[in-house]
Amino acid sequence: MKLEDLEVYNLSMMLSDKVWDFVLKWEYFSKDTIGKQWVRAADSVSANVSEGFGRNTYRDSRSFYYIARGSLYESKTWLDKARRRKLISEDDYHVIFSEHNVLGFKLNNFIKAQTNLMNLKSPTKESE
Repeated sequence: MKLEDLEVYNLSMMLSDKVWDFVLKWEYFSKDTIGKQWVRAADSVSANVSEGFGRNTYRDSRSFYYIARGSLYESKTWLDKARRRKLISEDDYHVIFSEHNVLGFKLNNFIKAQTNLMNLKSPTKESE
């Protein structure tokens, strides 16, 4: 299997591209404050999925997937701030919010699958 075959990787790449497209249209102050943080958080999701995929053990990989999930939650916070400060429309907010939720659900399932593989491999040494 290749990294590009992972659904969570592809979804996270698409989400970060959308975030980038929104932020590019903002004025300097908004880009410099919320925009940079939101782009970094969204980009971090796919970056950590990538890094986890390249690790040698399930336990090591799973640590990066947890970091990816944390970055997704951070991205959601920046999305909320962008809406509250009227940087994105309500319609755009709901579309991106839904995409965050779908990715979060799939990422949680992916982490569970990694945990199951880890426990099958060595249930006594590498359990959670």
